[in-house]
Amino acid sequence: MKEGKAFFKSRLKWVGLVGLVLSAFSLFVHFLLARFTEDGFSEYQSSITIFSWRPVFETSDLSKTSPLYRRLWGQVGKLESLYPDANPRGFYADILRNNGFLHMPIAGPNAETNGYIFVRIQGGFHEIRSSICDAVAVSRFLNASLVVPEIQQTTSKKGISSQFKSFAYLYNEDQFMAALAKDVNIVKTLPKRLKTARRNKEIPVFRVPYAASPYYYLHNVLPVLIKHSVVELVVSDGGCLQAILPPDLEEYQRLRCRVAFHALRFRQDVQELATNILHRLRAPGRPFIAFDPGMTRDALAYHGCAELFQDVHAELIQHRRSWMRKRGIIKGQLSVNSAKQRLKGSCPLMPEEVGILLRAYGYSWDTVIYVSGGEVFGGQRTLIPLHGMFENVVDRTSLSTVWELSRIYGREANLEENYPRAPPTTQIEMKLDAWKNSGPRPRPLPPPPARPKTYNIEGWWGWVAESDNEPESTVVELRTNAHKLLWEAIDYFISVEADVFIPGFDRDGKGHPNFASLVMGHRLYQSAGSKTYRPDRKEVVRLLEEIRSHMYHANHTWLTSIRRHLRNSLIDRLIEASNKSKSKSFLSHPVPECSCLRPDSGETSSNASSPSMHSQVQTALGILHRCPVWMDGEKISSSREKENEEDIDENDPSSSGLFFQHAGSHDAGGEDINLKEESQFEDQEEDGGD
Repeated sequence: MKEGKAFFKSRLKWVGLVGLVLSAFSLFVHFLLARFTEDGFSEYQSSITIFSWRPVFETSDLSKTSPLYRRLWGQVGKLESLYPDANPRGFYADILRNNGFLHMPIAGPNAETNGYIFVRIQGGFHEIRSSICDAVAVSRFLNASLVVPEIQQTTSKKGISSQFKSFAYLYNEDQFMAALAKDVNIVKTLPKRLKTARRNKEIPVFRVPYAASPYYYLHNVLPVLIKHSVVELVVSDGGCLQAILPPDLEEYQRLRCRVAFHALRFRQDVQELATNILHRLRAPGRPFIAFDPGMTRDALAYHGCAELFQDVHAELIQHRRSWMRKRGIIKGQLSVNSAKQRLKGSCPLMPEEVGILLRAYGYSWDTVIYVSGGEVFGGQRTLIPLHGMFENVVDRTSLSTVWELSRIYGREANLEENYPRAPPTTQIEMKLDAWKNSGPRPRPLPPPPARPKTYNIEGWWGWVAESDNEPESTVVELRTNAHKLLWEAIDYFISVEADVFIPGFDRDGKGHPNFASLVMGHRLYQSAGSKTYRPDRKEVVRLLEEIRSHMYHANHTWLTSIRRHLRNSLIDRLIEASNKSKSKSFLSHPVPECSCLRPDSGETSSNASSPSMHSQVQTALGILHRCPVWMDGEKISSSREKENEEDIDENDPSSSGLFFQHAGSHDAGGEDINLKEESQFEDQEEDGGD
C-alpha cells in the first residue's frame, strides 16, 4: 500500500515537471515566433499590454467625413497643391581654381576634386542635422570629397557602445553615401597619409562661424584646401552655411533638401523602434497630436524665462544664464523680468497653456497626444496639467519597453562598477572604533554619513545649495547626452508622421531654430497639407491673460478668438516664417526651392477655397514651379467632398462647460456630445480667413 502511494506521488511529480517543461517550451516558441515575424512582436506586446499606456476612449470615434473631424484633423486646403520636389532642375555653380564660376550640368560629382573635407560637428540633434546638410553643400561648392562627418556627441570616450561609431550611431552611413553618390564624393575615412597627419595635428583647422557665406569658403577655405589637399571644419553652432543663398546657387538649396529629407535615414535599429512606436500609437485607430514643449534649460536661460519655475529649476536656469554671459553667448543682463519676456512671446508656452489652446479649439479630452522633443526641463511635473486635460498623453517610454530602448544603445560597459571608491580615512576609522568600544548600551546613534554629492537631471540638483559652480558632467551624464540623440531621433520620426503637430517653442539655447522648427520644415516638405499649428506666443499669452481669473470657464467670445487664431496660424504664420525663420534655418522653411505645384489637387475639392485664394497663398510663399509631368499620374490625396479647415462656426453656441468637462464625468453620453459638437461646427466657409 505504501509502495503504491509513493509510486503515485512520484508519478504526479513527473507529470507536473513535464507540464512545466512544456509550458516553458511553449512560451519560448511564442516569443521566438513573435520576434522573427514582421510586426509580430509589437502585436504581441499590445495584446498583453506590457506598456504603461492604457488607451482610454469614451467619446465615439468621429466619422472622417464629418465637419468636426475635417476641422480638427483634415488637410489644409490651401496647401494641398504643394508637393515635394527636391530633384535637380538646372545646373550647379561649381568653383574653378581661378575663383570663378562655371555652370556645370548635374551629371555627378567631378572625378578630380580639390581635396578632402573632414567635419567635426558639436551640438544637439537639430544642430547636427542642420550641420550635416550644410557640410554636404559646402563640399560640393568647393568641389571636395567629404569624409563622413564625425558627431562629437557620440565618441567612445563617453562610455557608449563600441558597436557604433560617431555618424553611424545615429544615421545609416551606407544610405547616406548611396543617396548622395550623384552629388558629392563621400568617403568613410581619410587616406592613410592624411589620417596620420590629422592624428599628429598637422592639417589646417577652421572653426567655422555660424551661417558663413559661400564667399567665406571661397576666399578662406578653398586656397588652403588646394594647398594642403585636406581641411578640417569644426562646426559648433548648428549650421556652417547661410540659410538664404544667391539665386545662382539655388541648386545647393535642393541639395540640402535631398540630404535632410532623403539621405539622412536613422540607423536600422532606431528606425524600426520608431516605426513600431508609431504603429502602437495608431493601433487604437485614432489620429494623434505630436506636441514639442521646446523647454530646454539652455533655451529658457538664453531667453530669460527662469521665473516660469518657482523652485530649484529657476536657480538652475540662472546658473546656465550666468555661464552663457561669461562666454559671450548672451549680451544682456543676468536678471531678466520673465513676466515681460513671456508677454513679448519670448518664452515657451507652458504645457498647460498648450492644453488650453487645444481644448478651446475643440479637441476632446481623450485625444491622443504624443510629447516629443527628447527631455522636458522640469520633468514630468510640468506635464501634470496637460495630463489633467487629456487622458491619453504619452511619450516614447509609454510605448516601448526598457529592453527595446536598451537594445538601440548597444552593449555598453557598466560604468557604475568603474567608479573608484575612496578608502575611509584613518580619522573615520578611529571614530568608528571608539564608538563601538565606548560606554554601555543603549547610547545615541552616530550621525548619518554625509550624502554623496550627486544630482539628477530631472530632480534635485544638490550642488545648487552648496556651490556657485556647476560640477563637470560625469561619464554617465555624457552617455545620457548621447542617448538623447536617439530619443530625439525617435521623436522626430513620430512628429513628422503625426496627424497634427504643435510646438511650444521654436528657438533653442542660442536663439536659432530648434527641434520643432526642423519638424515643421520636414512636414512642410513631405506633406504640406498636414495640420501644423504655428501659434503666435505673444498673441496667445495676451488671450490667456484675459481669462487668467477664470481660465477653465472661458466665454464664447474668447473661444472664438482662440479658434480663429489657431486656424489662421496654419497659413498666416507659415507665410510669416518665410521671412523670419528661413533667414536663420533653410530646413525650417524649404519652400519654394524644394516644392512644386499640382494645381489639380487643389481644384478637386468642391468646397475648398477659390483658385484665386490658392494662388495668393502660393504667390506669398513664392512657389511658381510646376510639378514634373511624371507626378501627374500619381493618385491625388484630396477628396472632392473634403472641406478645408476654415469651416468654423464664428457663432458657435457651445458652452464653455463642455469645453473643460472633467474626464471622470464622461459617460455613455459622450457620443451625443460629439454629435452635438459636429452639428455646431458645420457651417459656411469663410472668404479667405481672417
